Amino acid sequence: KSTYGTGCFAVLNTGDQAVRSKNRLLTTIAYQIDGKPVYALEGSIFIAGAAVQWLRDGLGLIDHAARSGELAAAADPNQQVYLVPAFTGLGAPYWDANCRGAMFGLTRGAGPAEFARAALEAVCYQTRDLLEAMRGDSGSVGETVLRVDGGMVASDWTMQRLADILDASVDRPAVLETTALGAAYLAGLKCGLYPDPEAFAADWARETRFEPAMDAGERARKYAGWKDAVRRTLSGG
Repeated sequence: KSTYGTGCFAVLNTGDQAVRSKNRLLTTIAYQIDGKPVYALEGSIFIAGAAVQWLRDGLGLIDHAARSGELAAAADPNQQVYLVPAFTGLGAPYWDANCRGAMFGLTRGAGPAEFARAALEAVCYQTRDLLEAMRGDSGSVGETVLRVDGGMVASDWTMQRLADILDASVDRPAVLETTALGAAYLAGLKCGLYPDPEAFAADWARETRFEPAMDAGERARKYAGWKDAVRRTLSGG
């Protein structure tokens, strides 16, 4: 599951095993019921929705965050602009507090639409960074389905691009603030108001599933461009 708010936090449930990451992720407790912890691998992205706030408040390119996807959809596909949103450094799996944000691929043809697309795609690329690390730690090679939540997932364009970059299905829930819902459920469970965890999990409802539609060659080229942009941004590079 990956939560998209100001930042982004992706977690992979590892059950009763505390997996020590070899790919620079965090080992954490996902939740604990009746004294029994359930562990997870976690990846933290410092800037997600905050990049959209930058488009709105810093650059004045949009008047409302909801317009970011609409603007990104109008971008010229021939313009390959990358934003590395290291406004406060980069989180997992890079953990570089000293690097700072940068844009690459700017031409005279780049404008507001290309900036918006670059900001939203940066969130998708960083999520792929995390999923690649999780696959490495878990040894998983099966089909991936990413469940998402948070305010940013209301954007259809962003969720479709996320599925495209990940080459994985992305499930958006009927209740976007699933993290808050889960916290409320755990409190209610402890008070005896709610049923057992299995019943609660069964109540989870998917609103939309986004399936990857991007050509594999284009996906590979775009992600390679992102990795090169990050390499040139890191403080040690």
